[in-house]
Amino acid sequence: MATESDSHTPLALPVLPLDSADQDVVLPGMVVPLDLSDREVRAAVEAAQAAARGSGRKPRVLLVPRVDGTYVGTGVLGRVEQVGRLADGDPGALIRGVTRIRIGAGTTGPGAALWVEGTEVEESVPDPVPGAVAELMKEYKALATDWLRKRGAWQVVDRVQQIDDVGQLADNSGYSPFLTAEQRVELLETTDPVARLKLATKWLKDHLAEQDVAESIAKDVQEGVDKQQREFLLRRQLEAVRKELRELDGDTEGDESDDYRARVEAADLPEKVREAALKEVDKLERSSDASPEGGWIRTWLDTVLEMPWSERTEDAYDITGAKEILDADHAGLEDVKERITEYLAVRKRRADRGLGLVGGRRGGAVLALVGPPGVGKTSLGESVARAMGRKFVRVALGGVRDEAEIRGHRRTYVGALPGRVVRAIKEAGSMNPVVLLDEIDKVGSDFRGDPAAALLEVLDPAQNHTFRDHYLEVELDLSDVVFLATANVLEAIPEALLDRMELVRLDGYTEDEKVTIARDHLLPRQLERAGLETGEVAVADDALRKLAGEYTREAGVRNLERALARLLRKIAAQHELGDAKLPYDVGVDQLRPLIGRPHHTPESATDPAERRTAVPGVATGLAVTGAGGDVLYIEASLADSESGASGLTLTGQLGDVMKESAHIALSYLRSRGAELELPVADLKERGIHLHVPAGAVPKDGPSAGITMTTALASLLSGRQVRTDVAMTGEVSLTGRVLPIGGVKQKLLAAHRAGVTTVIIPKRNEPDLDDVPAEVLEKLEVHPVSDVRRVLELALTPADTAAPAAPDSAPEVPLAA
Repeated sequence: MATESDSHTPLALPVLPLDSADQDVVLPGMVVPLDLSDREVRAAVEAAQAAARGSGRKPRVLLVPRVDGTYVGTGVLGRVEQVGRLADGDPGALIRGVTRIRIGAGTTGPGAALWVEGTEVEESVPDPVPGAVAELMKEYKALATDWLRKRGAWQVVDRVQQIDDVGQLADNSGYSPFLTAEQRVELLETTDPVARLKLATKWLKDHLAEQDVAESIAKDVQEGVDKQQREFLLRRQLEAVRKELRELDGDTEGDESDDYRARVEAADLPEKVREAALKEVDKLERSSDASPEGGWIRTWLDTVLEMPWSERTEDAYDITGAKEILDADHAGLEDVKERITEYLAVRKRRADRGLGLVGGRRGGAVLALVGPPGVGKTSLGESVARAMGRKFVRVALGGVRDEAEIRGHRRTYVGALPGRVVRAIKEAGSMNPVVLLDEIDKVGSDFRGDPAAALLEVLDPAQNHTFRDHYLEVELDLSDVVFLATANVLEAIPEALLDRMELVRLDGYTEDEKVTIARDHLLPRQLERAGLETGEVAVADDALRKLAGEYTREAGVRNLERALARLLRKIAAQHELGDAKLPYDVGVDQLRPLIGRPHHTPESATDPAERRTAVPGVATGLAVTGAGGDVLYIEASLADSESGASGLTLTGQLGDVMKESAHIALSYLRSRGAELELPVADLKERGIHLHVPAGAVPKDGPSAGITMTTALASLLSGRQVRTDVAMTGEVSLTGRVLPIGGVKQKLLAAHRAGVTTVIIPKRNEPDLDDVPAEVLEKLEVHPVSDVRRVLELALTPADTAAPAAPDSAPEVPLAA
């Protein structure tokens, strides 16, 4: 260590730069060999030798690290101990680091080296060493000893233990190979010995922690490898022992649960499936137990062996019995029942004549049941399966967006599974089940593909006898499966998919059918759920009719069932509270005290002065929504002549087609108003406003054309539209009434709303054959082909005075 007098004496030293990968920083106390083949190193050593020549002392150089071409501010005074040859034969010099030097300005000296002035850095530690510093030194020595012992450097351990100087102990860490160049430079520039030792301790501690983690990982890996090798050897030995034992016992079959080859050969598989399975067994036998491919093959073989390849249920060809089952389970729905009856009759005749297979295909069926919610589409599938004597399985498609859900995943994917169709057949345990594809109109598509496109092959009777699932990759015959697809909205089903299915519409129930369903099906079920016996509560038919007509207004029966459940819950609660006695008879008069007032009062039951059509300019139309048919009111008004407003204003969130119908109606009345004795001048000079209430509900379609025309004609003529009249039909510029769709649903809606007279297009008259007879008996249907006839039927006579409009009219939100 330098003395106080020496510490401020400037020294002129030649600079020896350190920037090689082998030796980038030299700390005091370190002895390092340097290669003199480097030009700058040789120049510095030769300059030091020239300066020391004749002085009697060894040559001295200034060892300075150079980082990215820049010298750091602190160097080390190095003493050239020896110049000679290195181990590889190249010229070299052995240099010992002595003390730190703070670099000053440049100076001159002999030789080609760079000379600088430097001042020796003073380092002082109190004597005796404080307790904290002593503990730090002890900790560092313990860590260094631990690290050296792990490396097998036992000869260095004693040397480290003998160092008592704090600075020397910290500088000794410069030999550590795990330190980076930046860390070594930081040690060099840290002049406080205690701070330097803290740095060295921290870095050594971090390195030992990393080394422990690496050793732990290596140990775990080695143990895992050893375990796999041991397991592999033991399994091979076990197989050999089992083989020897089987040979001794004369048993050549072995354990079939582990022998896939025996299971495949024993299974009743189609020939092509058997060949594919045996190929996979060959691969399994060639692969090792540790191979991931072995797991894929075993899972695939298990799936193939679990499939019911040869299992088929015998159809119940009791046509009369099947029809009785369908009639008992569902009221109405005659179209579906007739189609299933026809299917069974054809199957029976083909079986009797030995025509089970025609062109390699069996006689399956693909039906699409389309209708509003609550009409029994889903429950119909189970009834069909029971009537046919087949297994039933339901596949929910609502919200499915991945094509692999239908066709399956490739086996190489992690967690690969067969598609839902294959899984349904596997679950049914039969190759000819009834598969209900529920909510097929709710299938979506995204970046993972279009599941509806994957269903094209499944639901094509001409292709599905060779259906290939991506997971199985063998042909699967679906031609004997009866597929029933359900949907609420026909337009949401892709055209190509709809073309492969036979469409059966379920347009909703009549009021009489709802009463029958409620009495025979809903009431017994809700009695059980309410904890009531069959004879404890009786609901009269007129009460059920009022529930269906005024408390619920829907195409299906879900809300009717909820109303029944609420009614029975009230009775059960009153009985428990002692307010009611059982048995309890529910009539029309008991409905209001139990479940409150009706929510849907027919227009025909309201006061004539309060009906919507009580003022001119309001007409009743008919519309089809996702929940079935419904009535739709259209209102028209004229702006004040002094307001200056003109043109046509449309409100009610109408679509483009409906807006066009309004413009066509207005154009027709402007051109033919004189013939109809209407004040055409008002149409030209005053603004016209057409509004369809329930403005939050989007509405579109052409069938409101004659309704808009009637509303405008009523407004201009001052004649009211008859309260009991509803209409539907598209209008043309020449006044022709053009055909529309959904006639059955619209007439059912008119019947539910209490309308008695309906106007439809003349060309829709054949559609009346689909309307139930009991509905047609209660409706007066007028097929028309000209708007003038519509106005004659819909408007009241001219001498009828129009009452004042009510202050407020109830609004029922309806969708067009």
